[in-house]
Amino acid sequence: MSDNSRRSFLKRSSLAVAVSALGGSGFAMGTRRKVSANDKIVIGAIGCGGMGRGDIAAFLHNDDVECPIICDVDDAMMGEAAKLIEGRRGYTPEMVRDFRRVIDRKDLDAVLVATPDHWHALPTVYACQAGKDVYCEKPLGKTIDEGRAMLDAAKENKRVVQMGTQWRSGEHYQEAIDFIHSGNLGKIRLVRAWAYLDWVGGIGNPPDEAPPQGVDYDLWLGPAAERPFNKNRFHFNFRWFWDYAGGLMTDWGVHLLNVCQWGMGYEMPQRVSATGGRFVLDDNSETPDTQAALYEFKDYTLIFEQQMLGGLGPGGHPHGMLFCGTEATVRIHEGGWEYIPEPKKTGLEAFQKESTADARPAHIRNFLDCIRSREAPVMDVEVGHFVSTVAHLGNLALRTKAEVHWDAVTERVTNNAEADALVGCPYRAPWTLPYSRRTG
Repeated sequence: MSDNSRRSFLKRSSLAVAVSALGGSGFAMGTRRKVSANDKIVIGAIGCGGMGRGDIAAFLHNDDVECPIICDVDDAMMGEAAKLIEGRRGYTPEMVRDFRRVIDRKDLDAVLVATPDHWHALPTVYACQAGKDVYCEKPLGKTIDEGRAMLDAAKENKRVVQMGTQWRSGEHYQEAIDFIHSGNLGKIRLVRAWAYLDWVGGIGNPPDEAPPQGVDYDLWLGPAAERPFNKNRFHFNFRWFWDYAGGLMTDWGVHLLNVCQWGMGYEMPQRVSATGGRFVLDDNSETPDTQAALYEFKDYTLIFEQQMLGGLGPGGHPHGMLFCGTEATVRIHEGGWEYIPEPKKTGLEAFQKESTADARPAHIRNFLDCIRSREAPVMDVEVGHFVSTVAHLGNLALRTKAEVHWDAVTERVTNNAEADALVGCPYRAPWTLPYSRRTG
């Protein structure tokens, strides 16, 4: 879809009614200070775990980037990130545990937010209020309300905010989506996405214990409910607990659903239902090991499936997407894409294209370029909120065991009070979320 087509679509859609077209209608983003083509772009990193260090490395791959300050509540993670920066730039960054000390620095152009999901919203909102641009990992927020607050903060403060779902900058994804938009598939009536991940297994049942030395656990919890420390609720595995994240649906699902809606257009589903549960794992995690969500759109159906502990999807791929049309099907996966014509149809011959390119450097470069140009990045906060919302709706239907009808204008579930209550979440004192419509 061209930029002009996307702008036109957003103006017509319910999304445009619900949100300002921050990145799609020529909305002029402001600047904290002018960054010239010869200036360095100075970032601060909030979150130094595996994803954070990977992002820092990708940022520092660009010669025009400096990172003089990093933040993490775990000194060990922060020490690893400091070594990375020392090796790339030859200096030791300032190291702090409280992310607000990063945001308070006057010399930063932008911040990287690579924290657990429940810590995405507050640093992003505060950074926008402080006049800094933000690269935030996916999903945009732990809840739909958090994503809305992040969007409103970016809009009001005229910030460039990129969500870190890097497939949006992948060349073979772009090529496949352009092919789909060309009409080669005929009428698309079914879209299917799946994540069958054999590397995600059980995490056991370790007992609660004291937090490790060098960890500020109370700050790690932040706005989340107070719980005893358990190593399964900490690094990486936090994503399998509802207090902090949304399981595979918001982890891998955001990547896959983003590509699906990139191909089909940014339209909210009319109805969402879901099924699944914990059928294999026997541990202390909470989110499902198996899940299927069914999204009913005006002109097509979308099915998302996820399962832990293995399996292969169509064509032998552990994760991917199918766009099924009356004339042909396109299958997209991380290693490429392929065109499969209907057997009785004439026209293009079947073909496959492979790719091994890492899209993350291009995604980060797009963000850096937009800091200078003040244009919207390819995965701007508006679309990030939209795609994250679709993923969250699948979880709302699963958790309440009932269908969800979504009003995109008011951002409310109209038929399911239990699901509507999960659109936001309570915040533990003293934390409060600016711009929140639903957080207590």
